[in-house]
Amino acid sequence: MHREVRLARRPEGLPEARHLTVAAAPIPVAGPGEVLARNLYFRVDASIRMAIGAGAEASPDAPFPPIAEGAPLAGEALGEVVAAGPGADLAPGDLVLHRAGWREYACVPAAACLKVADDLADRAAHLSHGWTAYAALTRGAAVPQGGTVFVSSAAGAIGSMAGRIARLLGAGRVIGATSSPAKARRLVDELGYDVGLAREAGPLIAQLAVAAPDGIDLWLDLVGGDQFSAAVDSVRPGGRILVLGALSGQLAASGTGRTAPAMIDSFPLLLKRLSIRGYSADDDPEARAEWTRRFGEWLERGEIGFPHVVVEGIEQAPAALEAASRGRHFGVVLVRP
Repeated sequence: MHREVRLARRPEGLPEARHLTVAAAPIPVAGPGEVLARNLYFRVDASIRMAIGAGAEASPDAPFPPIAEGAPLAGEALGEVVAAGPGADLAPGDLVLHRAGWREYACVPAAACLKVADDLADRAAHLSHGWTAYAALTRGAAVPQGGTVFVSSAAGAIGSMAGRIARLLGAGRVIGATSSPAKARRLVDELGYDVGLAREAGPLIAQLAVAAPDGIDLWLDLVGGDQFSAAVDSVRPGGRILVLGALSGQLAASGTGRTAPAMIDSFPLLLKRLSIRGYSADDDPEARAEWTRRFGEWLERGEIGFPHVVVEGIEQAPAALEAASRGRHFGVVLVRP
């Protein structure tokens, strides 16, 4: 037997621990083309709200497939293969990334696994969201050499890596925004941001007028809503806005988490010749291998870190999701079952 986290009932707003349950289930058996992996870590992404929240079953085109009540949750995990079925091109001992987290053991098609080398000092670093930021800053919109890059939700899973990556790729100045002054200080002290802005300190547009009076060259938008509105006003002529997320909706206290309305003045788009693009790292899967190589090199030279929190024990996973959905952590949130 092993344990898995299941959806007990759909939350109407932000998920709470009481909406999930930890249950025992038989350890599955790997069939043809499948592997059985023991999960070493799985990532707690607040965006799972889109798959478990009220109305998810009515949105089949959402980025995450809906999860039925009573079914185990799903998300990215790092596992060690313990058994391989006939025809699987993986072997016991292999480390793999897959999408069947939130459980102690997972049976997944070998074709749905990404084999990774066991060459990082901290295995958990394979679950960093750095590759998303790397793909965005190399494929979605190239980093302006010597220019100013802004990252919203800079203390989150992607943003906590994006600032340092932008700097390593040639940005001259990196500015990040987060929720509180305490987190804003950590952006500068720990993550290499030149300036950390706190939404609690006042309107973002007013803070940016002081922090970046000449404007932003590239705006990495993970939040949407009011911050997207601020981007249109703050990006300098010829600048770019790259939309990676919509946390203002996903982390809203009410609603479905699948909308992030923003009110913008479209006239500056024309006057400043701004470029806006929605981007997903899944569009460029080849970036993953490139990121893994460069990440390893940067880690070895001490040029980058992996901000994360490890929660011990699968029984703590429901509380970890509740905390992550309320922005109580810094960096990536992982559970070690």
